[in-house]
Amino acid sequence: MATRHFLTLLDLSPEELHYLIQRAITIKNRLLAQGPTYSPFTNRTLAMIFEKSSTRTRVSFETAMAQFGGHALFLSPRDTQLGRGEPIEDTARVLSEMVDAVMIRTFSHEGLEAFAAASSVPVINALSDDYHPCQLLADIMTWTELRGSVKGRTAVWVGDGNNMCHSWINAALQFDFQLHICCPEGYEPRRDIMEAAGDRITLSHDPQRAMAGADLVTTDVWASMGQEKEQARREADFAGFQVNEALLDRARPDVLFLHCLPAHRGEEISETLLDDPRAVVWQEAGNRLHAQKALIEFLLLGRIGG
Repeated sequence: MATRHFLTLLDLSPEELHYLIQRAITIKNRLLAQGPTYSPFTNRTLAMIFEKSSTRTRVSFETAMAQFGGHALFLSPRDTQLGRGEPIEDTARVLSEMVDAVMIRTFSHEGLEAFAAASSVPVINALSDDYHPCQLLADIMTWTELRGSVKGRTAVWVGDGNNMCHSWINAALQFDFQLHICCPEGYEPRRDIMEAAGDRITLSHDPQRAMAGADLVTTDVWASMGQEKEQARREADFAGFQVNEALLDRARPDVLFLHCLPAHRGEEISETLLDDPRAVVWQEAGNRLHAQKALIEFLLLGRIGG
């Protein structure tokens, strides 16, 4: 069987993604009821390559492997030959001889694709400059837990057309919901990614109007990692795009608010928004653990769960 990778949500079929969401909910409920008693990966190892810093990604993947009876190896450029110029493909081939899967949090999506092409074990994109598919698994899981099927619902993205926005676009296509993208002019997501999603996507530049009929609203920081020098300019360009309680009031009464975190209170969100009952970001963050457990199980074992 060919090695399966998870670099974007498009690497799995809609049926496989629906299976992952339901499997993640099952794994979570079992953990809450019984504790970490399911250990399918005894003596299995996940290598974790971090070129970008992380809290949720590292803790969730390490905990997932530990609770599954396996082991996670943290590798930074300082700890590996990647930091000394070893070709990506050579590192991929070496790790394939020693570990069962590789998780990478990096800048270049093209580099990630080159690594996966040379790897004979599953490679997971834990964030690149173009996509953040693992976060979307947790986001859709959270939305499903709280509101049921997301098919036919409406989500609104407010902010930069960045890697998170790109993965939300993929999610709209794969999970069959509508996504309204609202961003300042000049900060639109990549056209090719939008075009691939067809009529699942609409684009506007007015946050007030974008809220009409929204079942879910989500955003991200205005300046992502690697864009710190643009912070002042972006703050000016994104004026009026802050998500706050008054903006959510324009959405549906049962609207949910998600944020991938970390959040910059007082910038892309109001100081108090995360304390609003419509914000479910802590459940969303915790679901990274369960969604990634389901993903690791799927990539290593297939659609088989104990």
